[in-house]
Amino acid sequence: MTTLRAFTCDDLFRFNNINLDPLTETYGIPFYLQYLAHWPEYFIVAEAPGGELMGYSAAALMLCIFTVMGKAEGSVAREEWHGHVTALSVAPEFRRLGLAAKLMELLEEISEKKGGFFVDLFVRVSNQVAVNMYKQLGYSVYRTVLEYYSASSGEPDEDAYDMRKALSRDTEKKSVIPLPHPVRPEDIE
Repeated sequence: MTTLRAFTCDDLFRFNNINLDPLTETYGIPFYLQYLAHWPEYFIVAEAPGGELMGYSAAALMLCIFTVMGKAEGSVAREEWHGHVTALSVAPEFRRLGLAAKLMELLEEISEKKGGFFVDLFVRVSNQVAVNMYKQLGYSVYRTVLEYYSASSGEPDEDAYDMRKALSRDTEKKSVIPLPHPVRPEDIE
């Protein structure tokens, strides 16, 4: 039976099988520790019966919110308070079991409880498997962010989709009305 639990500092030394996937954005240990300290409720790990990490998510609730890893950010006055998915990754051998959907569901529930208007995330335009999964989970493309992802080895930078899903507080679904034109990373608040 899979266990979903809070991410701990010890997990930083156990999640290489997940983080070494080429589609997973990786960060330095201080970055993960910052999320763990500021938004522990948004940092969730899925663990197999034998103790192997299957995936994680990280998110934050933002005043402008598995692995899941995330946060909360944005402005309540401008109806931009939201949950932001910082990272969602499932180890290749545990994909197609519904773990990503479950982690996203948990993140959305936390964002609802914190009074968020929507949940957002950034995904590479080329990662159509992830884009399609997020669409199946009710997310839509809000805007394209030009050259959001830095490339390596002389390749051009890659665009990202800013995908959003309105929560119950956004009764008119204003937060998911697509922008008619792309933006640059420096234009993102």
